[in-house]
Amino acid sequence: MKALALYDFTAEPGNNELSVREGETLTVLNQAVGGGWIEAQNSSGESGLVPEDYLEINGTGSVPSSSDAYSAPTSSYTHTQVTNGNKPWSGGGAYSETAQGGWDAQQVGTGEDDDGEWDDEWDEGSVGGQSATGEEEGAAGRNPHTMKISLNKFPFSKTPNPEIFLLAKLPPKGKDRLPVYPGEVGPVWLYPQNPLDCVVADPKKGTKMYGLKSYIEYQITPNSTNRPVNHRYKHFDWLYERLLGKFGSAIPIPCLPDKQVTGRFEEEFIRMRMERLQGWMNRMCRHPVVSQSDVFQLFLSYRDEKEWKSGKRRTEKDETVGLMIFSIIDPEASELDPVEVEQKCDQYSRFTKSMDDGVKDLLTVGNTHWKRCTGPLPKEYHRIGKAFLNLSSVFSSSGYQGEAMLTDALTATGKIYQEIGEIVAEQPKKDLHFLLETNNEYKGLLGCFPETLAVHKAAIEKVKEADKMVAAGRINPQEKTTMKQRISTMSYSLQAEMNHFHSNRIYDYNRVMQLYLEEQINFYQRIADKLKQATSHFTTL
Repeated sequence: MKALALYDFTAEPGNNELSVREGETLTVLNQAVGGGWIEAQNSSGESGLVPEDYLEINGTGSVPSSSDAYSAPTSSYTHTQVTNGNKPWSGGGAYSETAQGGWDAQQVGTGEDDDGEWDDEWDEGSVGGQSATGEEEGAAGRNPHTMKISLNKFPFSKTPNPEIFLLAKLPPKGKDRLPVYPGEVGPVWLYPQNPLDCVVADPKKGTKMYGLKSYIEYQITPNSTNRPVNHRYKHFDWLYERLLGKFGSAIPIPCLPDKQVTGRFEEEFIRMRMERLQGWMNRMCRHPVVSQSDVFQLFLSYRDEKEWKSGKRRTEKDETVGLMIFSIIDPEASELDPVEVEQKCDQYSRFTKSMDDGVKDLLTVGNTHWKRCTGPLPKEYHRIGKAFLNLSSVFSSSGYQGEAMLTDALTATGKIYQEIGEIVAEQPKKDLHFLLETNNEYKGLLGCFPETLAVHKAAIEKVKEADKMVAAGRINPQEKTTMKQRISTMSYSLQAEMNHFHSNRIYDYNRVMQLYLEEQINFYQRIADKLKQATSHFTTL
């Protein structure tokens, strides 16, 4: 059969893909490859894999494949294709407000994830691939006519209507209750007696589709079970989307480390990705609400494929998402005045904005210093060392018998300066790396606060309008009272989250600054020792 290429597609080297141009006619060799791919051949006789969504066969649009045959389970989630003109856009899980005042999670995308598809063997009945920030062989994202966008939890960054929570009829609080307690620093979450921790390690390369596609799988071992589970990057992405959808209105959920199109299997990239996934998991494990959630516990402790699939579908049907997360928050404190609520929100907004600016400034300065330490600065030491070696060579050519010790000392000093250059070049990996990584984490975390705070600000504005709404007959006086009570609940959750943020901030920066300064001391001590070594070669007149 013949197929028409609807869009340009650029193949990735070494991945058995075929580059095509929009309007090109291809011959279909195999429609049953699966996973959203078709094997095709161009007019030059070259063959390879092409995403099925990029092809039109016999004028019927994309080719039906085995992946289209499943029936998604009924739930509050719907699979939606978002388009930009005639070009497909695929992205992360978004949320849309329904007429009933609830939230439907739209799995925005083409059914592809970081690898270009969700594995049938991983969960053949799941509701599409919703990943927006995957890793391996994904076709969307590197093509000039299509890209993966990361839609946040609110459609196109639109803050949801706060009335969804402020005026909703809430069910009685059950086992999912999230208490907020008065602590020494103010409202705090309930922290577990045994803090959760995990280790991300042992990355291994695997293949699928008869070796046509490759991926990296990581082993995650939680301290709660000491039993390792295996996950690929797209599974982390699934977890991120679920956490973002459920907690994003109350708890900033930082993004995962970015995807990378090329060099995905290089040792350095895999090591760096594993380190950043470890940092992300550490932050999630340290959060008293996130770490105890059903979806996070499932991710870390599922026993077999059956338990994973049933748990995955169960979490995807969770209706306590978006603003409704506040319906299960239960502060053990008196109601706050709306004026105090607004003051707290403004205070947190100013602080997070200022800290974001400070973190970005430190990153700029640190990256500039890194480039200098690994670029021009070592070269300067090498040039100084070479100059000493050249002077030693000149001195040794004089033929004067009494200067041998001096020329030897100059030679030794030249070599020592070159060694110092190597020490300088390697130093950023020992100290600056951890400082910059910590600031990168906080940059991502702080970038989530504006949207979370926007939810609270929108609710505050709605409560301010309560009197007008009563006068207009839109709400009754009892509903006005309910709105004030619920904005107080939202404020307690925000205060608990900020107190958690501050305690982590103090711990993280104490730890990383201590490490940085200790390594700096070691660095200058090594240079001092080298200079003392050079000095010892020279005789005192």
